[in-house]
Amino acid sequence: MRRRATDFRRPVRRKVPDAFWWALCCAVILLFVYILSKGNKIESRPALSKKTYKHDKIMEGLNITEEMLNSNSVARQLNDQISLAKAFVVIAKESNNLQFAWELSAQIHNSQMLLSNAATRRVPLTTRETERAIRDMALLLYQAQQLHYDSATMIMRFKAKIQALEEQMNSVTEKSSKYGQIAAEEVPKSLYCLGVRLTREWFRNFNLQKKLKDDRQMEMKLKDNNLYHFCVFSDNILATSVVVNSTAVNSKNPNMVVFHLVTDEINYAAMKAWFAVNDFHGVTVEVQKFEDFTWLNASYVPVLKQLQDSEIQSYYFSGNSDDGRTPIKFRNPKYLSMLNHLRFYIPEVFPALKKVVFLDDDVVVQKDLSGLFSIDLKGNVNGAVETCMETFHRYHKYLNYSHPLIRAQFDPDACGWAFGMNVFDLVEWRKKNVTGIYHHWQEKNVDRTLWKLGTLPPGLLTFYGLTQPLDPSWHVLGFGYTNVDPQLIERGAVLHFNGNSKPWLKIGIEKYKPLWEKYVEYSHPLLQQCNFH
Repeated sequence: MRRRATDFRRPVRRKVPDAFWWALCCAVILLFVYILSKGNKIESRPALSKKTYKHDKIMEGLNITEEMLNSNSVARQLNDQISLAKAFVVIAKESNNLQFAWELSAQIHNSQMLLSNAATRRVPLTTRETERAIRDMALLLYQAQQLHYDSATMIMRFKAKIQALEEQMNSVTEKSSKYGQIAAEEVPKSLYCLGVRLTREWFRNFNLQKKLKDDRQMEMKLKDNNLYHFCVFSDNILATSVVVNSTAVNSKNPNMVVFHLVTDEINYAAMKAWFAVNDFHGVTVEVQKFEDFTWLNASYVPVLKQLQDSEIQSYYFSGNSDDGRTPIKFRNPKYLSMLNHLRFYIPEVFPALKKVVFLDDDVVVQKDLSGLFSIDLKGNVNGAVETCMETFHRYHKYLNYSHPLIRAQFDPDACGWAFGMNVFDLVEWRKKNVTGIYHHWQEKNVDRTLWKLGTLPPGLLTFYGLTQPLDPSWHVLGFGYTNVDPQLIERGAVLHFNGNSKPWLKIGIEKYKPLWEKYVEYSHPLLQQCNFH
Protein backbone atom coordinates (compact mmCIF):
# COMPACT_ATOMS: atom_id res chain seq x y z
CA MET A 1 0.00 0.00 0.00
CA ARG A 2 1.52 3.36 -1.05
CA ARG A 3 1.77 6.33 1.39
CA ARG A 4 -0.05 9.53 0.30
CA ALA A 5 2.32 12.25 -0.73
CA THR A 6 2.93 14.94 1.84
CA ASP A 7 0.82 18.10 1.30
CA PHE A 8 3.07 21.15 1.61
CA ARG A 9 0.25 23.73 1.29
CA ARG A 10 -0.19 26.40 4.04
CA PRO A 11 -2.93 25.47 6.42
CA VAL A 12 -5.97 27.70 6.04
CA ARG A 13 -6.77 29.99 9.10
CA ARG A 14 -10.15 29.78 10.54
CA LYS A 15 -12.29 32.74 9.62
CA VAL A 16 -13.66 34.89 12.48
CA PRO A 17 -17.37 35.49 12.06
CA ASP A 18 -18.39 38.96 10.69
CA ALA A 19 -20.85 39.47 13.49
CA PHE A 20 -18.02 39.59 15.99
CA TRP A 21 -16.30 42.44 14.14
CA TRP A 22 -19.48 44.43 13.88
CA ALA A 23 -20.08 44.06 17.58
CA LEU A 24 -16.54 45.18 18.40
CA CYS A 25 -16.80 48.31 16.20
CA CYS A 26 -20.08 49.32 17.77
CA ALA A 27 -18.60 48.98 21.23
CA VAL A 28 -15.62 51.20 20.35
CA ILE A 29 -17.88 53.85 18.83
CA LEU A 30 -20.15 53.87 21.86
CA LEU A 31 -17.15 54.20 24.15
CA PHE A 32 -15.78 57.15 22.13
CA VAL A 33 -19.15 58.92 22.14
CA TYR A 34 -19.43 58.42 25.89
CA ILE A 35 -15.96 59.86 26.56
CA LEU A 36 -16.60 62.84 24.25
CA SER A 37 -19.89 63.71 25.89
CA LYS A 38 -18.32 63.57 29.34
CA GLY A 39 -15.54 65.94 28.22
CA ASN A 40 -18.01 68.47 26.83
CA LYS A 41 -19.90 68.50 30.09
CA ILE A 42 -16.71 69.05 32.05
CA GLU A 43 -15.56 71.91 29.77
CA SER A 44 -18.94 73.60 29.55
CA ARG A 45 -19.22 74.14 33.26
CA PRO A 46 -16.34 76.64 33.60
CA ALA A 47 -17.52 78.54 30.50
CA LEU A 48 -20.98 78.87 31.95
CA SER A 49 -19.53 79.92 35.25
CA LYS A 50 -17.30 82.46 33.53
CA LYS A 51 -20.21 83.91 31.58
CA THR A 52 -22.32 84.19 34.71
CA TYR A 53 -19.46 85.92 36.55
CA LYS A 54 -18.98 88.42 33.73
CA HIS A 55 -22.71 89.10 33.64
CA ASP A 56 -22.72 89.77 37.38
CA LYS A 57 -19.75 92.16 37.09
CA ILE A 58 -21.50 94.16 34.36
CA MET A 59 -24.64 94.46 36.44
CA GLU A 60 -22.62 95.54 39.44
CA GLY A 61 -20.65 98.13 37.44
CA LEU A 62 -23.75 99.67 35.86
CA ASN A 63 -25.75 99.57 39.08
CA ILE A 64 -28.73 97.85 37.41
CA THR A 65 -31.12 95.21 38.61
CA GLU A 66 -32.75 92.16 37.08
CA GLU A 67 -35.97 94.10 36.88
CA MET A 68 -34.41 96.68 34.60
CA LEU A 69 -33.16 93.95 32.29
CA ASN A 70 -36.61 92.46 32.03
CA SER A 71 -38.22 93.30 28.69
CA ASN A 72 -41.58 93.81 30.43
CA SER A 73 -40.16 96.01 33.20
CA VAL A 74 -42.02 99.29 33.75
CA ALA A 75 -38.95 100.71 35.52
CA ARG A 76 -36.93 100.19 32.37
CA GLN A 77 -39.63 101.87 30.30
CA LEU A 78 -39.65 104.85 32.64
CA ASN A 79 -35.85 105.17 32.45
CA ASP A 80 -35.92 105.10 28.66
CA GLN A 81 -38.58 107.80 28.59
CA ILE A 82 -36.61 109.97 31.03
CA SER A 83 -33.44 109.74 28.90
CA LEU A 84 -35.28 110.79 25.76
CA ALA A 85 -37.19 113.53 27.57
CA LYS A 86 -33.94 115.05 28.90
CA ALA A 87 -32.65 115.41 25.35
CA PHE A 88 -35.91 117.07 24.30
CA VAL A 89 -35.66 119.52 27.23
CA VAL A 90 -32.34 120.78 25.86
CA ILE A 91 -33.75 121.03 22.35
CA ALA A 92 -36.87 122.85 23.59
CA LYS A 93 -34.73 125.42 25.40
CA GLU A 94 -32.61 125.91 22.29
CA SER A 95 -35.84 126.50 20.35
CA ASN A 96 -36.94 128.99 23.02
CA ASN A 97 -39.99 126.84 23.83
CA LEU A 98 -39.61 127.32 27.57
CA GLN A 99 -43.17 126.27 28.46
CA PHE A 100 -42.75 122.88 26.82
CA ALA A 101 -39.31 122.48 28.40
CA TRP A 102 -40.88 123.14 31.80
CA GLU A 103 -43.62 120.53 31.20
CA LEU A 104 -41.03 117.94 30.20
CA SER A 105 -38.90 118.74 33.24
CA ALA A 106 -41.91 118.38 35.55
CA GLN A 107 -42.82 115.01 34.07
CA ILE A 108 -39.21 113.85 34.33
CA HIS A 109 -39.31 114.78 38.00
CA ASN A 110 -42.52 112.76 38.54
CA SER A 111 -41.06 109.68 36.86
CA GLN A 112 -37.85 109.98 38.85
CA MET A 113 -39.85 110.18 42.08
CA LEU A 114 -41.62 106.91 41.22
CA LEU A 115 -38.31 105.18 40.61
CA SER A 116 -36.82 106.62 43.77
CA ASN A 117 -39.74 105.47 45.94
CA ALA A 118 -39.57 101.97 44.46
CA ALA A 119 -35.85 101.78 45.17
CA THR A 120 -36.38 102.95 48.74
CA ARG A 121 -39.02 100.33 49.57
CA ARG A 122 -37.16 97.64 47.57
CA VAL A 123 -40.34 96.57 45.80
CA PRO A 124 -40.59 96.55 41.98
CA LEU A 125 -42.93 99.04 40.35
CA THR A 126 -46.23 97.73 39.09
CA THR A 127 -48.01 98.58 35.89
CA ARG A 128 -50.83 100.12 37.86
CA GLU A 129 -48.47 102.52 39.68
CA THR A 130 -46.72 103.70 36.55
CA GLU A 131 -49.52 103.63 34.00
CA ARG A 132 -50.37 107.32 34.28
CA ALA A 133 -46.76 108.51 34.40
CA ILE A 134 -45.83 106.45 31.34
CA ARG A 135 -48.90 107.67 29.44
CA ASP A 136 -48.30 111.35 30.30
CA MET A 137 -44.66 111.12 29.32
CA ALA A 138 -45.55 109.33 26.09
CA LEU A 139 -47.93 112.16 25.20
CA LEU A 140 -45.21 114.75 25.78
CA LEU A 141 -42.70 112.78 23.72
CA TYR A 142 -45.21 112.49 20.90
CA GLN A 143 -45.80 116.23 21.13
CA ALA A 144 -42.03 116.76 20.85
CA GLN A 145 -42.00 114.75 17.64
CA GLN A 146 -44.83 116.88 16.28
CA LEU A 147 -42.70 119.95 17.03
CA HIS A 148 -39.98 118.44 14.81
CA TYR A 149 -37.64 117.71 17.68
CA ASP A 150 -36.36 114.69 15.83
CA SER A 151 -32.63 114.11 15.36
CA ALA A 152 -32.37 115.05 11.69
CA THR A 153 -34.15 118.37 12.16
CA MET A 154 -32.13 119.24 15.24
CA ILE A 155 -28.85 118.42 13.51
CA MET A 156 -29.75 120.92 10.81
CA ARG A 157 -30.71 123.50 13.43
CA PHE A 158 -27.50 123.00 15.35
CA LYS A 159 -25.47 123.30 12.16
CA ALA A 160 -27.15 126.60 11.40
CA LYS A 161 -26.57 127.72 14.98
CA ILE A 162 -22.89 126.78 14.81
CA GLN A 163 -22.49 128.64 11.53
CA ALA A 164 -24.13 131.74 12.99
CA LEU A 165 -21.90 131.57 16.06
CA GLU A 166 -18.81 131.18 13.88
CA GLU A 167 -19.76 134.24 11.86
CA GLN A 168 -20.38 136.15 15.07
CA MET A 169 -17.03 135.01 16.47
CA ASN A 170 -15.21 136.05 13.28
CA SER A 171 -16.85 139.46 13.47
CA VAL A 172 -15.87 139.91 17.11
CA THR A 173 -12.32 138.71 16.40
CA GLU A 174 -11.98 141.18 13.54
CA LYS A 175 -13.26 144.03 15.70
CA SER A 176 -10.97 143.01 18.55
CA SER A 177 -8.00 142.96 16.20
CA LYS A 178 -8.95 146.34 14.78
CA TYR A 179 -9.44 147.98 18.18
CA GLY A 180 -6.27 146.36 19.50
CA GLN A 181 -4.34 147.75 16.55
CA ILE A 182 -5.79 151.21 17.13
CA ALA A 183 -4.91 151.01 20.83
CA ALA A 184 -1.36 149.93 19.96
CA GLU A 185 -0.91 152.87 17.59
CA GLU A 186 -2.24 155.53 19.93
CA VAL A 187 0.09 158.09 21.46
CA PRO A 188 -0.68 158.30 25.18
CA LYS A 189 -1.49 161.80 26.42
CA SER A 190 1.38 161.67 28.87
CA LEU A 191 3.85 160.91 26.08
CA TYR A 192 2.46 163.72 23.95
CA CYS A 193 2.71 166.06 26.94
CA LEU A 194 6.36 165.11 27.48
CA GLY A 195 7.20 165.87 23.86
CA VAL A 196 5.56 169.29 24.02
CA ARG A 197 7.28 170.29 27.27
CA LEU A 198 10.69 169.11 26.07
CA THR A 199 10.33 170.95 22.76
CA ARG A 200 9.50 174.15 24.62
CA GLU A 201 12.49 173.62 26.90
CA TRP A 202 14.82 173.09 23.94
CA PHE A 203 13.88 176.30 22.15
CA ARG A 204 13.79 178.31 25.36
CA ASN A 205 17.13 177.14 26.75
CA PHE A 206 19.86 178.35 24.38
CA ASN A 207 22.55 177.28 26.83
CA LEU A 208 21.46 173.69 26.31
CA GLN A 209 21.87 173.98 22.55
CA LYS A 210 25.25 175.69 22.93
CA LYS A 211 26.46 172.98 25.31
CA LEU A 212 25.85 170.25 22.74
CA LYS A 213 27.49 172.19 19.92
CA ASP A 214 30.66 172.78 21.94
CA ASP A 215 31.08 169.15 23.00
CA ARG A 216 34.22 168.27 21.00
CA GLN A 217 34.87 165.10 22.97
CA MET A 218 31.53 163.66 21.91
CA GLU A 219 32.34 164.33 18.26
CA MET A 220 35.44 162.18 18.53
CA LYS A 221 33.60 159.33 20.24
CA LEU A 222 30.96 159.17 17.52
CA LYS A 223 33.55 157.89 15.02
CA ASP A 224 35.79 155.84 17.30
CA ASN A 225 35.51 152.19 16.23
CA ASN A 226 37.16 151.05 19.46
CA LEU A 227 33.96 151.92 21.32
CA TYR A 228 30.63 150.08 21.47
CA HIS A 229 28.21 151.69 19.03
CA PHE A 230 24.44 151.19 19.26
CA CYS A 231 21.73 152.69 17.07
CA VAL A 232 18.02 153.23 17.70
CA PHE A 233 15.55 154.69 15.19
CA SER A 234 12.46 155.97 17.00
CA ASP A 235 10.00 158.79 17.59
CA ASN A 236 9.20 157.58 21.12
CA ILE A 237 11.22 159.58 23.65
CA LEU A 238 10.42 157.51 26.74
CA ALA A 239 10.94 154.14 25.05
CA THR A 240 14.28 155.26 23.62
CA SER A 241 15.27 156.57 27.04
CA VAL A 242 14.61 153.13 28.57
CA VAL A 243 16.78 151.46 25.93
CA VAL A 244 19.67 153.84 26.63
CA ASN A 245 19.25 153.80 30.41
CA SER A 246 18.96 150.02 30.71
CA THR A 247 22.03 149.56 28.51
CA ALA A 248 23.99 152.07 30.60
CA VAL A 249 22.95 150.61 33.96
CA ASN A 250 23.95 147.08 32.96
CA SER A 251 27.11 147.99 31.08
CA LYS A 252 30.48 147.17 32.62
CA ASN A 253 32.03 150.20 30.89
CA PRO A 254 29.29 152.77 30.18
CA ASN A 255 31.93 155.34 29.19
CA MET A 256 32.68 153.17 26.15
CA VAL A 257 29.05 153.02 25.05
CA VAL A 258 27.87 155.33 22.25
CA PHE A 259 24.22 155.61 21.24
CA HIS A 260 23.26 156.96 17.82
CA LEU A 261 19.59 157.97 17.85
CA VAL A 262 17.67 158.94 14.73
CA THR A 263 14.19 160.43 14.95
CA ASP A 264 11.92 162.61 12.82
CA GLU A 265 11.70 166.38 12.67
CA ILE A 266 8.63 166.54 14.91
CA ASN A 267 10.38 164.83 17.82
CA TYR A 268 13.92 166.02 17.12
CA ALA A 269 14.00 168.98 19.53
CA ALA A 270 12.28 167.03 22.31
CA MET A 271 14.64 164.08 21.90
CA LYS A 272 17.73 166.30 21.98
CA ALA A 273 16.44 168.14 25.04
CA TRP A 274 15.74 164.94 26.97
CA PHE A 275 19.17 163.44 26.40
CA ALA A 276 20.86 166.78 27.05
CA VAL A 277 19.25 167.41 30.45
CA ASN A 278 19.64 163.83 31.70
CA ASP A 279 22.79 161.89 32.44
CA PHE A 280 23.00 158.20 31.53
CA HIS A 281 26.00 157.05 33.56
CA GLY A 282 28.52 158.48 31.13
CA VAL A 283 27.01 157.02 27.95
CA THR A 284 27.48 159.20 24.86
CA VAL A 285 24.24 159.97 23.02
CA GLU A 286 23.92 161.48 19.55
CA VAL A 287 20.53 162.56 18.17
CA GLN A 288 19.85 163.10 14.45
CA LYS A 289 16.75 163.49 12.30
CA PHE A 290 16.39 161.55 9.07
CA GLU A 291 15.15 164.63 7.21
CA ASP A 292 18.76 165.88 7.30
CA PHE A 293 19.97 162.94 5.20
CA THR A 294 20.07 164.48 1.73
CA TRP A 295 20.67 161.11 0.08
CA LEU A 296 17.35 159.86 1.48
CA ASN A 297 15.09 160.77 -1.43
CA ALA A 298 12.56 159.17 -3.77
CA SER A 299 15.10 158.65 -6.54
CA TYR A 300 17.20 156.44 -4.26
CA VAL A 301 14.75 154.96 -1.75
CA PRO A 302 11.98 152.69 -3.17
CA VAL A 303 9.72 153.22 -0.15
CA LEU A 304 9.71 156.99 -0.65
CA LYS A 305 9.03 156.48 -4.33
CA GLN A 306 6.10 154.19 -3.54
CA LEU A 307 4.66 156.78 -1.18
CA GLN A 308 4.19 159.10 -4.14
CA ASP A 309 1.85 156.58 -5.79
CA SER A 310 -1.83 157.42 -5.29
CA GLU A 311 -2.85 153.77 -5.06
CA ILE A 312 -0.31 153.13 -2.29
CA GLN A 313 -1.50 156.22 -0.44
CA SER A 314 -5.09 155.04 -0.70
CA TYR A 315 -4.19 151.54 0.48
CA TYR A 316 -2.32 152.66 3.58
CA PHE A 317 -4.09 155.87 4.53
CA SER A 318 -7.74 155.59 3.44
CA GLY A 319 -8.43 151.92 4.07
CA ASN A 320 -11.30 151.89 1.55
CA SER A 321 -9.51 150.59 -1.52
CA ASP A 322 -10.49 146.95 -1.03
CA ASP A 323 -13.78 147.27 0.89
CA GLY A 324 -12.11 146.21 4.12
CA ARG A 325 -10.98 142.81 2.83
CA THR A 326 -7.40 143.43 3.96
CA PRO A 327 -6.89 143.33 7.75
CA ILE A 328 -6.09 146.68 9.32
CA LYS A 329 -2.66 145.53 10.48
CA PHE A 330 -1.58 145.16 6.84
CA ARG A 331 -2.53 148.78 6.14
CA ASN A 332 -0.61 150.35 9.01
CA PRO A 333 1.22 153.43 7.63
CA LYS A 334 4.11 152.81 10.03
CA TYR A 335 5.31 150.10 7.65
CA LEU A 336 6.15 152.86 5.18
CA SER A 337 7.78 155.06 7.83
CA MET A 338 11.40 155.87 7.12
CA LEU A 339 12.22 155.28 10.78
CA ASN A 340 11.10 151.72 10.18
CA HIS A 341 13.07 151.24 6.96
CA LEU A 342 16.18 153.17 8.02
CA ARG A 343 17.68 149.91 9.33
CA PHE A 344 18.47 149.01 5.71
CA TYR A 345 20.60 152.16 5.32
CA ILE A 346 22.81 151.92 8.41
CA PRO A 347 26.13 152.16 6.47
CA GLU A 348 24.93 155.39 4.85
CA VAL A 349 23.69 156.79 8.17
CA PHE A 350 26.99 156.00 9.92
CA PRO A 351 29.67 156.03 7.21
CA ALA A 352 32.59 156.04 9.66
CA LEU A 353 31.53 152.97 11.64
CA LYS A 354 32.59 149.36 11.07
CA LYS A 355 30.30 147.49 13.46
CA VAL A 356 27.08 148.51 15.16
CA VAL A 357 24.38 146.88 17.28
CA PHE A 358 20.87 147.77 16.18
CA LEU A 359 18.20 147.93 18.91
CA ASP A 360 14.46 148.47 18.54
CA ASP A 361 12.84 151.02 20.84
CA ASP A 362 10.62 148.37 22.46
CA VAL A 363 13.47 146.44 24.08
CA VAL A 364 14.96 146.57 27.53
CA VAL A 365 18.56 145.55 28.24
CA GLN A 366 19.39 143.62 31.39
CA LYS A 367 22.93 142.34 30.69
CA ASP A 368 26.20 143.82 29.52
CA LEU A 369 26.22 143.84 25.70
CA SER A 370 29.91 144.42 25.08
CA GLY A 371 30.32 140.73 24.24
CA LEU A 372 28.31 141.25 21.06
CA PHE A 373 31.15 143.23 19.52
CA SER A 374 33.62 140.36 19.83
CA ILE A 375 31.38 137.77 18.14
CA ASP A 376 32.82 136.41 14.90
CA LEU A 377 30.13 136.68 12.24
CA LYS A 378 32.20 134.45 9.93
CA GLY A 379 31.97 136.77 6.96
CA ASN A 380 28.25 137.37 7.36
CA VAL A 381 26.63 140.77 7.61
CA ASN A 382 23.89 140.20 10.17
CA GLY A 383 24.13 138.51 13.56
CA ALA A 384 20.65 137.61 14.82
CA VAL A 385 18.82 135.16 17.06
CA GLU A 386 16.90 132.56 15.08
CA THR A 387 13.21 132.06 15.84
CA CYS A 388 12.44 128.80 14.04
CA MET A 389 11.88 126.61 17.08
CA GLU A 390 8.31 126.34 15.78
CA THR A 391 7.24 125.96 12.16
CA PHE A 392 5.48 129.33 11.99
CA HIS A 393 8.82 131.16 12.17
CA ARG A 394 10.17 129.75 8.94
CA TYR A 395 10.36 131.59 5.64
CA HIS A 396 7.15 130.13 4.22
CA LYS A 397 5.13 131.91 6.93
CA TYR A 398 6.39 135.35 5.95
CA LEU A 399 6.68 135.14 2.18
CA ASN A 400 4.36 134.27 -0.69
CA TYR A 401 5.70 130.99 -2.07
CA SER A 402 3.08 130.89 -4.78
CA HIS A 403 5.11 133.63 -6.46
CA PRO A 404 7.75 132.17 -8.82
CA LEU A 405 10.44 134.66 -7.74
CA ILE A 406 10.20 133.58 -4.11
CA ARG A 407 9.78 129.90 -4.90
CA ALA A 408 12.83 129.81 -7.15
CA GLN A 409 15.32 131.53 -4.85
CA PHE A 410 14.43 130.84 -1.22
CA ASP A 411 14.07 127.67 0.82
CA PRO A 412 10.59 127.70 2.41
CA ASP A 413 11.92 125.88 5.48
CA ALA A 414 14.81 128.27 6.01
CA CYS A 415 14.98 129.49 9.58
CA GLY A 416 13.57 132.91 10.36
CA TRP A 417 15.21 135.38 12.71
CA ALA A 418 14.20 138.57 14.47
CA PHE A 419 14.91 142.26 14.17
CA GLY A 420 15.22 144.09 17.47
CA MET A 421 18.76 143.17 18.50
CA ASN A 422 21.10 142.69 15.57
CA VAL A 423 24.86 142.90 15.17
CA PHE A 424 25.77 144.40 11.79
CA ASP A 425 29.21 144.17 10.21
CA LEU A 426 29.15 147.34 8.14
CA VAL A 427 32.40 146.51 6.33
CA GLU A 428 30.87 143.32 4.91
CA TRP A 429 27.59 145.16 4.33
CA ARG A 430 29.26 147.67 2.04
CA LYS A 431 31.34 144.99 0.34
CA LYS A 432 28.27 142.87 -0.48
CA ASN A 433 26.04 145.87 -1.33
CA VAL A 434 23.28 144.68 0.99
CA THR A 435 21.30 147.90 0.59
CA GLY A 436 21.19 147.24 -3.16
CA ILE A 437 19.74 143.78 -2.48
CA TYR A 438 17.07 145.39 -0.32
CA HIS A 439 16.23 147.88 -3.07
CA HIS A 440 15.86 145.04 -5.57
CA TRP A 441 13.27 143.18 -3.51
CA GLN A 442 11.45 146.32 -2.40
CA GLU A 443 10.93 147.31 -6.04
CA LYS A 444 9.74 143.80 -6.91
CA ASN A 445 7.10 144.05 -4.19
CA VAL A 446 5.49 147.27 -5.38
CA ASP A 447 2.21 145.35 -5.86
CA ARG A 448 2.56 143.64 -2.44
CA THR A 449 2.57 140.15 -3.94
CA LEU A 450 5.85 138.93 -2.40
CA TRP A 451 4.93 139.84 1.18
CA LYS A 452 2.22 141.84 2.88
CA LEU A 453 3.70 144.02 5.58
CA GLY A 454 6.61 144.99 7.77
CA THR A 455 10.36 145.10 7.50
CA LEU A 456 11.05 141.51 8.54
CA PRO A 457 10.04 139.87 5.21
CA PRO A 458 12.32 142.14 3.14
CA GLY A 459 14.95 141.64 5.82
CA LEU A 460 14.71 137.87 5.42
CA LEU A 461 15.19 138.27 1.67
CA THR A 462 17.96 140.86 1.97
CA PHE A 463 20.05 138.95 4.51
CA TYR A 464 19.36 135.48 3.09
CA GLY A 465 22.63 133.58 3.34
CA LEU A 466 24.24 136.54 5.12
CA THR A 467 23.00 135.91 8.68
CA GLN A 468 25.01 134.37 11.50
CA PRO A 469 22.87 132.76 14.25
CA LEU A 470 23.49 134.07 17.77
CA ASP A 471 22.92 132.41 21.12
CA PRO A 472 19.18 132.71 21.95
CA SER A 473 19.94 134.27 25.34
CA TRP A 474 21.08 137.46 23.62
CA HIS A 475 17.56 138.28 22.43
CA VAL A 476 14.36 137.00 24.11
CA LEU A 477 11.12 137.86 22.34
CA GLY A 478 7.39 137.73 23.04
CA PHE A 479 6.87 140.16 25.94
CA GLY A 480 4.27 142.11 23.97
CA TYR A 481 1.90 139.29 23.10
CA THR A 482 2.57 135.98 24.89
CA ASN A 483 3.90 134.21 27.97
CA VAL A 484 7.65 133.82 28.27
CA ASP A 485 9.52 131.13 30.18
CA PRO A 486 10.87 132.66 33.44
CA GLN A 487 14.21 130.93 32.89
CA LEU A 488 14.55 132.67 29.52
CA ILE A 489 13.76 135.99 31.17
CA GLU A 490 16.46 135.45 33.77
CA ARG A 491 19.09 134.49 31.18
CA GLY A 492 18.07 137.01 28.53
CA ALA A 493 20.35 139.94 27.72
CA VAL A 494 17.78 141.86 25.66
CA LEU A 495 14.06 141.49 26.34
CA HIS A 496 11.87 142.43 23.40
CA PHE A 497 8.29 143.67 23.84
CA ASN A 498 7.38 142.82 20.25
CA GLY A 499 3.65 142.75 19.63
CA ASN A 500 0.86 145.22 20.32
CA SER A 501 1.05 145.16 24.12
CA LYS A 502 3.83 147.69 24.61
CA PRO A 503 4.81 148.36 28.23
CA TRP A 504 4.09 152.11 28.00
CA LEU A 505 0.50 151.47 26.88
CA LYS A 506 -2.53 150.59 28.99
CA ILE A 507 -2.86 147.35 27.02
CA GLY A 508 0.63 146.25 28.07
CA ILE A 509 0.92 142.87 29.80
CA GLU A 510 0.93 143.74 33.49
CA LYS A 511 3.28 141.02 34.70
CA TYR A 512 6.02 142.14 32.30
CA LYS A 513 5.69 145.89 32.78
CA PRO A 514 8.01 145.96 35.85
CA LEU A 515 10.87 144.67 33.68
CA TRP A 516 10.58 147.86 31.65
CA GLU A 517 9.36 150.34 34.26
CA LYS A 518 12.32 149.90 36.59
CA TYR A 519 14.37 151.89 34.09
CA VAL A 520 11.90 154.80 34.09
CA GLU A 521 12.60 157.50 36.67
CA TYR A 522 9.04 158.40 37.59
CA SER A 523 10.29 160.97 40.10
CA HIS A 524 11.60 163.13 37.24
CA PRO A 525 9.80 166.53 37.34
CA LEU A 526 8.80 166.40 33.68
CA LEU A 527 7.35 162.90 34.03
CA GLN A 528 5.38 163.96 37.08
CA GLN A 529 4.06 167.03 35.31
CA CYS A 530 2.81 164.80 32.49
CA ASN A 531 1.20 162.26 34.86
CA PHE A 532 3.48 159.33 34.17
CA HIS A 533 2.91 156.66 36.79
